[in-house]
Amino acid sequence: MSDPDGMHLDFTGDLWHWRGPSPYYFVTVPDEESSHLHAVSTAVTYGWGMIPVRGRIGGTEWETSLFPKDGLYVMPVKDAVRRAEGLDEGDPVTVRLTVAGPR
Repeated sequence: MSDPDGMHLDFTGDLWHWRGPSPYYFVTVPDEESSHLHAVSTAVTYGWGMIPVRGRIGGTEWETSLFPKDGLYVMPVKDAVRRAEGLDEGDPVTVRLTVAGPR
């Protein structure tokens, strides 16, 4: 954990939809994995506690940033990823995160 670049975390969570002014889908990073991310956040955040990562669900990989929310982190899941992997709200997803380091 001393070198945040290349840190990998695997977890499973349910896909949920935020119906705000800019609707989007997310998956919440569980407690244990969020604790690991919080431990390296000061070394990798680029502001407002956001952490740049590469995400992978199934065979689809993309770059995004984790957002802090209620003591955990949430990961946005692009529509292109959902379509490629056949995912919808409430579906359980297994995610591989790679912390990308500061942008």
